[in-house]
Amino acid sequence: MSITFYLKLYALTVPVFFAIDMLWLGVIAKGFYRKKLGFILSPSINWAAAITFYLIFIVGILIFAVRPAVNSNSWVQAAVLGALFGFFTYATYDLSNLATIKNWPLVVVVADIVWGMCLCTLTALLSYAISRWLI
Repeated sequence: MSITFYLKLYALTVPVFFAIDMLWLGVIAKGFYRKKLGFILSPSINWAAAITFYLIFIVGILIFAVRPAVNSNSWVQAAVLGALFGFFTYATYDLSNLATIKNWPLVVVVADIVWGMCLCTLTALLSYAISRWLI
């Protein structure tokens, strides 16, 4: 596939990832992080940092989950690699916090890792579906 293909796929995957994560943060887990991490959370979101994270993280999903799945024409591979990407990235973040931040809640570690796996699996699957449409 060409760079143009992946740029289009990236552009179409960004809103997918954002919509899924906003559903989690704004509806499903609304209040969960504030309740569990209120002692450390900023009163306002640093949107520049958040948007930069999203834009970089989605590149990771495309490189490590979607591209291999597109190359092998396998939605199963997209799901498995997406779940693994979510597991390793969210586990790195949460277990590092558990190791270094006083009173970091174990329930946040577990919930976040499970969420990361769900988010990346769904994003990889939907991005893979978009790739089939683009071809």
